[in-house]
Amino acid sequence: MRLSRIFPDVTSLCASFLILFLSIVALPLDGAAQSPGEAGEPPALVASDYDEWEGVAQRAEDAIEQDRASQEAFDQLRAELVDWRSRFETAQSANSAAISAVQAQLDTLGPAPENGDEPTALAQQRSDLTARLEELASPARQAEIAYSRADALIRSIDANLRARQTQALMEIGPSPLDPSHWPGALEDVATFAAALAGDVMDNWNDPNQRQVFRQNLPVIAFLVLLAMVLVLRGRGWIERLALSVLDQKQSAARWLFSFIVSLGQIGLPVIGLAVLAAAGTTSGLLGQRGETIAQSIVGAGTLFFFTRWLAAYVFPVSERAGLMLQISQTQLREGRVYANVLGLVLALYVLAREAITLEGWDAGTRSVLLFPLIVVTGLSLLRVARFLILHGRADPDDEDGARSFRQQIVLALGRTVALLAVLGPALASVGYLQAGQALTFRMLYSLELLSFLLIMQKLVGEIYIVFTGDRDRASEALLPVLLSFALTVATLPVFALIWGARRTDLGEAWAQFRAGFDIGDTHISPGDFLIFVLVFVAGYAMTRLLQGAMRTSILPKTKLDKGGQNAVISGLGYVGIFLAALIAITTAGIDLSSLAIVAGALSVGVGFGLQTIVSNFVSGIILLIERPISEGDWIEVGGQMGFVRSISVRSTRIETFDRTDVIVPNADLISNQVTNWTRGNLIGRLIVPVGVAYGSDTRKVAKILQDVAEEQPLVLLNPPPGVVFTAFGGDSLNFEIRAILRDVTQILDVQTEMHHRIAERFREEKIEIPFAQRDIWLRNPEALREASHPLATQAVPPQTEQDSEAQADQTPLRPSHLTQDDLPDGSADTDGDGDGGGGDR
Repeated sequence: MRLSRIFPDVTSLCASFLILFLSIVALPLDGAAQSPGEAGEPPALVASDYDEWEGVAQRAEDAIEQDRASQEAFDQLRAELVDWRSRFETAQSANSAAISAVQAQLDTLGPAPENGDEPTALAQQRSDLTARLEELASPARQAEIAYSRADALIRSIDANLRARQTQALMEIGPSPLDPSHWPGALEDVATFAAALAGDVMDNWNDPNQRQVFRQNLPVIAFLVLLAMVLVLRGRGWIERLALSVLDQKQSAARWLFSFIVSLGQIGLPVIGLAVLAAAGTTSGLLGQRGETIAQSIVGAGTLFFFTRWLAAYVFPVSERAGLMLQISQTQLREGRVYANVLGLVLALYVLAREAITLEGWDAGTRSVLLFPLIVVTGLSLLRVARFLILHGRADPDDEDGARSFRQQIVLALGRTVALLAVLGPALASVGYLQAGQALTFRMLYSLELLSFLLIMQKLVGEIYIVFTGDRDRASEALLPVLLSFALTVATLPVFALIWGARRTDLGEAWAQFRAGFDIGDTHISPGDFLIFVLVFVAGYAMTRLLQGAMRTSILPKTKLDKGGQNAVISGLGYVGIFLAALIAITTAGIDLSSLAIVAGALSVGVGFGLQTIVSNFVSGIILLIERPISEGDWIEVGGQMGFVRSISVRSTRIETFDRTDVIVPNADLISNQVTNWTRGNLIGRLIVPVGVAYGSDTRKVAKILQDVAEEQPLVLLNPPPGVVFTAFGGDSLNFEIRAILRDVTQILDVQTEMHHRIAERFREEKIEIPFAQRDIWLRNPEALREASHPLATQAVPPQTEQDSEAQADQTPLRPSHLTQDDLPDGSADTDGDGDGGGGDR
């Protein structure tokens, strides 16, 4: 079947996409185009080759200057120029090995002395080598000049074809709203239909064709019956089967199975149409026009059923089917209707274009025939745009009320579709049929490709869920995001083809991409990038393997502590990554010498703007080498206390006792005072202060405290704990228990247990633990008796007023505790001297 004539847009898009994919797969690592089976250097072009090239170039220049050649002629001429350009590109590498050898000899000789004092033999050898180098480099230079000429001619042809394409879009023709064109268009359509019927009647009147039809009648009847079943019933069967799979249980495996089954909604009807076309061809009655239209029906049906399949996912019947828009079920049902209308219009558009190509109808007939299809497509797209806008304006998922990025994209897409849905028919109505047709149907093609892309992205996510079994984390996983991004990038060339880019334009873009670009004296190509990535990934993997071997096999057998082992592993990782990057850059042939000036200029900025980062980096290296602290140490720095969990080159992460992470810059650990409670070992001292009332037996108290300290299992007995009578305090006799713990990290537990035991032993031995007490002296207690309310019994700290005074001493507290509100005039003696004030008399 001539599918390229049936639906040239879709076929050309798929073919171009396939060509681009094969070009990517066939990309050589060195980025240069090499001929198959070419083991040595490419041969240099001879004089006859350049003579032939001169004729081709002159012919191309004449065609471009006259601008009379057809598009087919320009395409053929361009193909010849592309072939010559490839030959010149290959010829630029001629004699490369010999040139490298001669250049190496010249480098060995070095530059000529400035004073000219050089032995004659060396001067002669340098002169011969220079002449030989010029001779060897001459073919490459000639090929380079020819390459530039061929490339310029190709660009001129591309510019000419693009100008023609733009001119065709802007060409104004007869308006389809002019009634004078309607009779002619109807007559052309009627004539075409009569011609199809006439071909059938002519073939039926032919005895030989009629005999062939009768002989094949059983086969034809079976094919027609099978086609009717597949076309009319096949899609419904598959749709019900796919929905029944989804309705049983929600799982990724069931969704994948339903997706595979749903492809039958396209396959079975299209097979039915192909069978129907085969039945028509087998009958021998259709004729050439009829067979062409029958083949076109297959392509048109493919687009129709493909559009319906997309609509089943964009406007699904079941919520489990896929891409749910945030619109009502009624609007989803309406969306499926408009999608079916778009598919039908697209199929009729394909058939109309095929008929126009066959009959060669004039501009008036084309305008009248295609304008209704453009209008119906525009109205349907306008309704679909409304659904997209409603989805974009739906309630946002974010708590702050901001729309998500996807909602903003959908909203912008809906507005763009609405604009083009109105602009396309408007342009076609005034005579710009090509422009209106392009805007309307290209927007339809773009929506279908975008819908297909979203379905493929969901397919990637469901496959990931099948392999991982974790649906909750699938949306946050990196691999599905990368695959979805790769699918998006892969569809960009197809979008470009839809909107008017030629396959040759994409081929040129791909050729330039493969050729790479220059940064100073450094040439970077995709091959260099791939080599860099592969070498770096290999070096990174080897570094991780070496770290794993050191962590699990080698370092545990040494005498290094855990902190030292972590320092060695971290340092090994940094060195390995640095070496991997350096080797990858060298292997890829990237010359960084041209960046030396830029690096020197940036060093000034590093010295000023990045000095904090550099300081932290150097401090991190010092921490890893000197190891004043290690992972797992209990440290205190800047008022923060906790365990060191990780040490990186910029900062250190400390986990506090509140289970919060504190990120401390490494410079603070180097320049500030740091207390390391567990440096080297876990042994540490515990001090527990205890106060007893005056009059207690101090020897007995010391003995009790000594017993309490010695009975703790974490207290070391060598050196033994001690009890110190520290001072005669203002309220108590002060003692301290000083004990060495075998695990200082348990200091709070030991301290708590000691407090419990001290309280128990003091209660048993009738030893009192005092507390601070104060007396309040009132200057005029007779005023209290005149108060209208009884005295309160709650105590507050004495407050100073202008006419009040309180006196405090160390005698035991009386049971009278007053607030300022209990005093009628607020008077109180706060300093005990009876003058009613807080100062001295």
